[in-house]
Amino acid sequence: MLEVADIFRLHGESFRATHALGRGQLRAMADIEHCRTAYFGGHLERCDHCGHEHYSFHSCRNRHCPKCHGDQTQVWLDKQRTRLLPGDYYLLTFTLPSSLRRLARAHPRQIYGLLMTQAVAALQKLVRDPQWLGAPVPVLAVLHTWTRALLFHPHVHLLVPAGGLAADGTWVTAPHSAFLVPGYALSPIFRAKFKAGLKRSGWLEPSDPCWKQKWHVHCRHAGTGRKVLDYLARYVFRVALVNSRLEALHQGQVTFRYRDNRTQSLRHLTLPAHDFIDRFLQHVLPKGFVKVRTYGLWSATQQHRLAQLQAQLAPPLPSLPSPSPAEPAQSSSPSTTQPTPCPHCRLGHLIFIREILPHRNRPP
Repeated sequence: MLEVADIFRLHGESFRATHALGRGQLRAMADIEHCRTAYFGGHLERCDHCGHEHYSFHSCRNRHCPKCHGDQTQVWLDKQRTRLLPGDYYLLTFTLPSSLRRLARAHPRQIYGLLMTQAVAALQKLVRDPQWLGAPVPVLAVLHTWTRALLFHPHVHLLVPAGGLAADGTWVTAPHSAFLVPGYALSPIFRAKFKAGLKRSGWLEPSDPCWKQKWHVHCRHAGTGRKVLDYLARYVFRVALVNSRLEALHQGQVTFRYRDNRTQSLRHLTLPAHDFIDRFLQHVLPKGFVKVRTYGLWSATQQHRLAQLQAQLAPPLPSLPSPSPAEPAQSSSPSTTQPTPCPHCRLGHLIFIREILPHRNRPP
């Protein structure tokens, strides 16, 4: 199967020679190129039946790698599911206007951070209004910077329940079943807060036409929130392109498929390899930037309070019959790690032989 790593290995050197890249982008390219190779080390196993030797190499663990973080993604998803409160949920999407994306490229850490914080601040300001809710809401915020075709499109998703915690500690449910807050009211608040943030940073251009335009804020019902969590989990630890979407690499041209957001039809896009690499690398985040943030009851400091509220709101469980005294209690034995079957003979099992040291600690 064609991989992003293959494209980087074939065309990465010429791309680096002709493009000015940041340290994080260079690191991402190097990590992805060497992921699951002897470069990062690994271990050797041998089949106890046929003697076949199997080399397993370590992952790069770079958060932009399309091959890494499968286990970590599942752990994150399971954790977020335990935080869900019973009831309805809404997904709100705040998009950065196109005229400000040049600024986001020049100062990604500051602009991405401002996008996330001001989107949450705008929402909390509106939901505190008694007309809509009268209480702050828990928020899970996730930053995305791409479209399905890998174009630069910074936006932040907010997953919120249809209720909030009032000042007296009671849970308040949103009075309107069709929506949480109106987008037409949220948009100008978001625009004003973002503008104020840019002014404080000294990057405000008052003549920019975006300050007289409507900003795109989309709010839709998200059911119980579980499907939205499944969607967000796919991209928490990687860029929005899995290797399975790559179709071909032929004569310096990369073809990949994506689903059109408006028509939902499947499309194919062919780009020169350098253009493809450029689209991929523009989504590499600054080192240490936190792209997933929690607020209110979902923050780390509110875990005990969240557990109490979940217990209060949970529907009562049906009573279960007590086990019969005549039936012996089932004892659970500790699980043991099963040996890995040999991929060659499929009869024996792989036995650890030795560790393979990395060629060097990390790429530069």
